[in-house]
Amino acid sequence: MPSETMPPRSPAAGGTEAASAPPLRAAILCGGAGTRLWPLSRDAAPKQFHALVGARSMLTETVARAIEMPGAGRPLILTAAAFGATAAEHAALAGAADAEIILEPSGRNTAPAAALAALAAADARPDTVVVLLPSDHHIARPEAFRAALADACTLAAQGAIVTLGIVPEGPHTGYGYIRRGAALGGGYEVARFIEKPGIDAAHRLLAEGGCYWNAGIFVFRADVYLHELRTHRPDIAGAAEAAWRAARRDGPMVHLDPALWAACPGESIDYAVAEKTAHAAVVPVDMGWNDVGSWLSLKDLAARDAAGNTLIGDAHSFGARDCYVRATSRHVALVGVQDLIVVETPDAVLIVHKDAAQDVKAAATQPRAPRSAS
Repeated sequence: MPSETMPPRSPAAGGTEAASAPPLRAAILCGGAGTRLWPLSRDAAPKQFHALVGARSMLTETVARAIEMPGAGRPLILTAAAFGATAAEHAALAGAADAEIILEPSGRNTAPAAALAALAAADARPDTVVVLLPSDHHIARPEAFRAALADACTLAAQGAIVTLGIVPEGPHTGYGYIRRGAALGGGYEVARFIEKPGIDAAHRLLAEGGCYWNAGIFVFRADVYLHELRTHRPDIAGAAEAAWRAARRDGPMVHLDPALWAACPGESIDYAVAEKTAHAAVVPVDMGWNDVGSWLSLKDLAARDAAGNTLIGDAHSFGARDCYVRATSRHVALVGVQDLIVVETPDAVLIVHKDAAQDVKAAATQPRAPRSAS
């Protein structure tokens, strides 16, 4: 991504304003079902609305990080139409009772959602820098996040479409990778995006160096993203713009027209723009990042007793080792077992070996047999 090919900065309306740094706006993606965290995470109450790490929900923690960004304006939350009121409640707990909430009648993936965020930001000022944040990430070192974000915002203001690249902790096969190119300000040009690798390829990527996990955190200027989307996926851009123009506003809630939104193709921001643009950049960061994608992720994050157990709720261990237990409504006792994850809810119980934690979504999607009459 040669820097000289970046789009020029769009001047603002006034003379002194034109010379100022563009404003920031956080756009928080609050979709997804989190099926690998079944039975706690459900279609009716997905993982971002649960307090999985700490006392506050994942969404509330994300909103809190967003409003701490220097110069950040009113946060924007993109969520399913059914979750508007819930999202507003969780945002208010973080101190963002004024959050603007765009209600999606159906899921269309991250490229259309990013287009809505860019359109909302551009209504105030076209060169607004948008920070696109998933709502279900845990960040243990927020100071590192803030430092990397400052570098990313600087590059984005100059016309780059930036992603934060997580310094790998090991040869993980569940994430896509980003290979860096030439140095560029506080980051690097992107040489290549790499699909989720097999274990042997993941080991090679780590041995070669210069590769990072793709966290799905993007930073871009609103006008630049819309230009790139119109260039590479005009069908998505046109449909998203039509839905945005026809949206109905009700206080902080923005209601999209279901038919117009349904006409928008679904695609990820990675495929639609990031892998096609000539302006992709990456800022590496080691911030204690975890996407909380499975019960094993939570097991790794949680505090443990002397036997390696995490016991949450009314749970007890008798000779068990290295187990994770979350009881929400009943007493759970583990006796003489090892390496188990047990999650109890009022209507379902999950028992899985830690090595099979990635396969939990098979249980989540399994139709439940009707109970026989007693």
